[in-house]
Amino acid sequence: MSILKKRFGVLPDGRETDLYILTNASGASVEITNYGGIIRAINVPDKSGKLDSVVLGYNDVNGYIPTVGYIGALIGRVGNRIANGECELNGQKLHLAKNEGGVTHLHGGDIGFNLKLWDVTPIEGICEDHLIMKYVSPDGEEGYPGTLRVMVTYTFTDENELMLRYEAVSDKDTLCNLTNHSYFNLCGESSGKKIVDHTFELNCDTFTVVDERCIPTGEQRDVTGTPFDFRKPTRCGDRLDMTPNDEQLGFGHGIDHNFNINDFEAGLRFAAEVVDPDSGRVMDVFTDMPAVQFYSANGLEGVHPGRSGRVYGVHEGFCLETQFAPDSINHPEFIDSVLRAGEKYDFTTIFAFDVAEDL
Repeated sequence: MSILKKRFGVLPDGRETDLYILTNASGASVEITNYGGIIRAINVPDKSGKLDSVVLGYNDVNGYIPTVGYIGALIGRVGNRIANGECELNGQKLHLAKNEGGVTHLHGGDIGFNLKLWDVTPIEGICEDHLIMKYVSPDGEEGYPGTLRVMVTYTFTDENELMLRYEAVSDKDTLCNLTNHSYFNLCGESSGKKIVDHTFELNCDTFTVVDERCIPTGEQRDVTGTPFDFRKPTRCGDRLDMTPNDEQLGFGHGIDHNFNINDFEAGLRFAAEVVDPDSGRVMDVFTDMPAVQFYSANGLEGVHPGRSGRVYGVHEGFCLETQFAPDSINHPEFIDSVLRAGEKYDFTTIFAFDVAEDL
């Protein structure tokens, strides 16, 4: 294993950014920048052994400015949506940025963790490398109470597993719901293909019903008999084709929904498997978080060309954002996402890559 550090470009305010490349014994690699904790590339082989990145990304930091779709980014303090940018914590009303259409608080606000320059400590290992990123979010930042100390450890192994461990502690009760917003495409970033032929299997018996603004209504609906039943491998395009005739899909212009992963109390467990039948690439997701947001890139509209020279568009990727359910602070019936003062936030997600030779 080895870690290579490179310059990744200069921010508009003159600060330098860096790119860290973690390469394992087989030559597969992960590329991560200290700007926003962004995963720029995950280079893994297809069934013929050809390496290609299975996430969307840009050649340098300027590709991420302005931010479009939060591509690859580390999200916080609170991933996903908070209705009307308002909630109540310990009897105190919090007023948060309405940075989505002037109505909804999305992915931490105007200047979320995706726009921060993180402190990095690289640690080379024998069979795995680690990249430790730290950031201190001051009391009141983006309207959130408490000084929140955050540490995210990215670990890449010789088995082509990428592990993200999220840790945080606050000196006041606050909200914390960290996630990663990579757009995966198992065909390969350079393929130019959409993800409609990918098959998805989710270990989820229920999904979170939303209104026309993609805000949860409070109902957790059984997936049986709905387009959200992915308990058996299901072609993504077959579900997206149902969008004109399904209210829930219509609200998100496709899949943009929270799925509740079975057996939350069981800790680290299987959440999802995605297969691309063309390349043979397989991605398994394991997590101890309670839920996952499946987003089929329905609104992805790139500004800059990606690494392969194309501007990204609708359905060219998918996100599986492990998380607490969106707007959980306003729904006492949901699993609580409040981080109490002095308590430790500590969750892990693993993305494991392989190939299915029989496809």
